[in-house]
Amino acid sequence: MEDVLKGTAALVTGASSGIGAATALALAARGANVAIVARRRDRLDALAEELRKLEVTPLVVEADITDPAQASDAVARTVAAFGRLDTLVNNAGVMLLGPIVGAPVEEWDRMLSLNVAALMHCTHAALPHLLSAAKSEPRRVADVVNISSVAGRLVRNGSGAYNATKWAVNAFSESLRQEVTKSHVRISLVEPGAVETELISQNRPEVQGFINARLGDMEKLQSQDIADAIAYIVTRARHVAINEVLVRPTEQEI
Repeated sequence: MEDVLKGTAALVTGASSGIGAATALALAARGANVAIVARRRDRLDALAEELRKLEVTPLVVEADITDPAQASDAVARTVAAFGRLDTLVNNAGVMLLGPIVGAPVEEWDRMLSLNVAALMHCTHAALPHLLSAAKSEPRRVADVVNISSVAGRLVRNGSGAYNATKWAVNAFSESLRQEVTKSHVRISLVEPGAVETELISQNRPEVQGFINARLGDMEKLQSQDIADAIAYIVTRARHVAINEVLVRPTEQEI
C-alpha cells in the first residue's frame, strides 16, 4: 500500500477497540506514525504491537479525555514524540439510548462529557499543531475527522440524548470547517449507521433489547469499513476536502 502519509503523525482517540483500533491500523498502513489514546492500557499495548509490524512508530497514551487536562496532555505527548500533528481522529464516544422520560441523567452527562466536551477539548489542543502542519511538508494539509453518526442527522424516539450529542458534533464541525478551511485544515464528519462494535453492550439490559429489536438480523458494518472511509478522507490531495461521509449498512433503511 502506498505510503501516502509517510512523515506525518496522527492521533486517534478511543483507539482501544472497534473503529478507533481499525483506524489506527489503516493510517499506519499508509505510513503515518500514530498516537493511540484510550483508558484501557492492555488493549493499547496489544494494538501497538500490531502497529509496529507496519514499520511505523506507535505512541501509547493511556488517558481519560473527559478530563480536559488529560485531553490536552495527550496532544502534547503526541507532538513531543513525533514533532508534529497532521491528523486528529476524534473517535471516542458512547451511545446510551432510552426514553427521555425517567432517564438516568448520569447517562446524559456521560455522553455529553465524552461525545461532545472531550471532542472539543482534543480539537482545541490540536489546532495550533494542525495549522502548523498544514504549512509544512510533506503534505501541506492537515485533517480533523470527527466521528458522528446517522443519529446526527436523523432523530428517533428513544435516542434523544444521543441524538443531541451527535447534532452538537455536526454543528461544531461545520463552524470550525468554515473557520480554518482556507488554512488547509480540513474538517470532516463520518456518520456511521449500525456498526458491529461494543457500543450496544454499554447500555442497560432493557435498552439492549430495544436496540437489538430495532436492528433485527441486519448485516452490520464492520469497524474496518469506517476505517476505510477515514483513510480515504485523509489521503486526498491538498485541494480536495471530503466534508461529510454517511455510511450505512446496505440493509439499513433509516
